[in-house]
Amino acid sequence: MLLLLLMPHAPVLALEFVMLARFSSPSPAPAPRWHEVLKAWAGEVVMGLLTFAWRQPWRWRSVPDHLPASAQGRRGVLLIHGFVCNRGLWLPWLERLRALGRPCMAINLEPVFGSIDDYVPLVEAAVARLESATGQPPLIVAHSMGGLATRAWLRQHQADARCAGVVTIGTPHRGTWLARFALTANGRQMRRGGPWLAALSTAEPPQRYQRFTCYFSHCDNIVFPAATAMLPGADNRHLAGTAHVDLVTRPEVFEEVLRRLDAPAA
Repeated sequence: MLLLLLMPHAPVLALEFVMLARFSSPSPAPAPRWHEVLKAWAGEVVMGLLTFAWRQPWRWRSVPDHLPASAQGRRGVLLIHGFVCNRGLWLPWLERLRALGRPCMAINLEPVFGSIDDYVPLVEAAVARLESATGQPPLIVAHSMGGLATRAWLRQHQADARCAGVVTIGTPHRGTWLARFALTANGRQMRRGGPWLAALSTAEPPQRYQRFTCYFSHCDNIVFPAATAMLPGADNRHLAGTAHVDLVTRPEVFEEVLRRLDAPAA
């Protein structure tokens, strides 16, 4: 009973994994084994506490953006969170990027339950600020719905030349099964086969996806089936045994971001 009081989200996460097992597909990644699912669930329980009970409500302002005068000539990174999150999700990333002297920003997508299109001006303002501070197009790193906000920004501003590429982490590029239960505007926009996603895809040039690296997992308890987090022609990479929020902690993702920050713009 004490554990349930301390971790009330644990049973909810368990239910999500049950639905993942029931309604997901083994393609493009093999179905997870029971020990991978258990590991993913445990990791997400811990990340849920750290993210939703500590970093986001109480600490989201604790690590400021890093745009020093020395940022000129150094490519920066823009961090964009997902559904019902805020920039507190990225605190460990901001700390590491600041320690490495990398120009970086993390924004809050507001209104929390608004349309994804409402976030385009926020992304535009952040990109412009990074461009001004560094003289370089930034690399965009987006978790979950943040990847859709990025694609909406690219569509509205035809801004391919204004970013050095995009790394998405568990983004429902083709929707998610769970969105059928959504009541909010942005939640409904993430429904599989929905009109918003269809219009977004129709407006995008196919070559745009070549500038994306898309991380997905067969243990993603929010974005499933796993193939929905992939884009055709993108560099799609599977991270086994990792749940939705916990994906941002995987060292492979951070290492890839550092590599792309030092690479020529795509």
